[in-house]
Amino acid sequence: MSNSEKPANSDTPAAKTNQAWGGRFNEPVDAFVERFTASVNFDKRLYRQDIQGSIAHARMLAEAQVLTAQERDQIIAGLTDIEAQIDAGQFVWSVPLEDVHMNIEAALTQKIGIVGKKLHTGRSRNDQVATDIKLWLRDQIDQIAPILTRLQRGMIELAAKEASTIMPGFTHLQTAQPVTFGHHLLAWNEMLERDYSRLQDCRKRLNQSPLGAAALAGTTYPINRQFTAEALFFDRPTENSLDSVSDRDFAIEFCAFASMLMTHLSRMSEELVLWTSAQFQFIHLPDRFCTGSSIMPQKKNPDVPELVRGKTGRVNGHLVALLTLMKSQPLAYNKDNQEDKEPLFDAVDTVSDCLRAFADMIPAIESRKEIMFEAARRGFSTATDLADYLVRKGIAFRDSHEIVGKSVAYGIAQNKDLSEMTLEELQQFSPEITADVFNVLTLEGSVAARNHLGGTAPAQVSAAAGRALARLAERN
Repeated sequence: MSNSEKPANSDTPAAKTNQAWGGRFNEPVDAFVERFTASVNFDKRLYRQDIQGSIAHARMLAEAQVLTAQERDQIIAGLTDIEAQIDAGQFVWSVPLEDVHMNIEAALTQKIGIVGKKLHTGRSRNDQVATDIKLWLRDQIDQIAPILTRLQRGMIELAAKEASTIMPGFTHLQTAQPVTFGHHLLAWNEMLERDYSRLQDCRKRLNQSPLGAAALAGTTYPINRQFTAEALFFDRPTENSLDSVSDRDFAIEFCAFASMLMTHLSRMSEELVLWTSAQFQFIHLPDRFCTGSSIMPQKKNPDVPELVRGKTGRVNGHLVALLTLMKSQPLAYNKDNQEDKEPLFDAVDTVSDCLRAFADMIPAIESRKEIMFEAARRGFSTATDLADYLVRKGIAFRDSHEIVGKSVAYGIAQNKDLSEMTLEELQQFSPEITADVFNVLTLEGSVAARNHLGGTAPAQVSAAAGRALARLAERN
């Protein structure tokens, strides 16, 4: 270890514990406890935000005349050098220094001397870590949002291409009514549209600066919290110092968004897995999104959607972990909160990867139109259209329902769809049925008849896709 990498004053008794609080202690921390309580192995990924917050804090202290301009410039130059050192992979992280904050502060003190120790004036690791996590999560949200938008754009554009592709719509996974593949894809997009809104709501609520709340009660120094809030692009400082250092709502809220998003992706994945199976064959996924079997050479497994479906449980677990972490904590900060980072970090990583996989995969889907159409012809998917037809002839709906039920039973016995029956066969169930019935019994006629806002008519699907793309354009 070079001199620049050694903790400052490493030969003093206090340094055997931790230079941040060693003065209170008479013996070093147990080696196991030192490792058990340290967080640097995972919170070091906050280093960029930690340095960003420290630079803003140093500038504010100089404005408040707690630091001189020269001291401010020394601190900023030292922190900038440390950031470059970390970026280059040349920084040696120390477990005895516990966390990212003390590692950077110790390196700064080693680099610029006693001036480095002045940086912590007017703040605590409690408000420092809350600020770091908020800055980090805000950065992650700003990276996730465009990937989600890219997924939506690919989905909507595919829906526009498939606006007239007829497929069976299901309830209880039983054929219900014909819809279009484009309509189904736009249903997926509606889920994602709500997810995007939740993500932006999360960002809005987290964008308040805890910096300056110090340990829990604020500080006696003449700090300017508005200054640091603006320097770090927060909307405003937080209002209450106790809440500022103990709040982790923003992390929970992100994981709630993540769980909802992953639930939606999991539902989509389930349908993709079904649709690629030999029993459905509705769609084709390119080979680059699938894998094979080590023993069965014919297999082509939809591993990407299957893995996304599986990772949903992982993200849901992180939400439960954070809720459980916070449920019994008294104000203000507690060491429990060290456990907030790993679930949050992994939730962010998992969501980012799953969104990227879907954003690449969805536009590459190829529909098998003929197979979808034939599947829609099975299962009497136009039965509701026949019931509606009879209602328009003046028959009460419940009576129409019974008539159609009998015609379906006949069709099952004869292995005929409603559209395949002759007029004479249909009239045995109701004399009100005339030749114009075949206008509503075709699949094309059925979907075209749902020609209203939110309906599956191809014209409505095309219009809905246009509106959805316009909404995406407004985000830029």
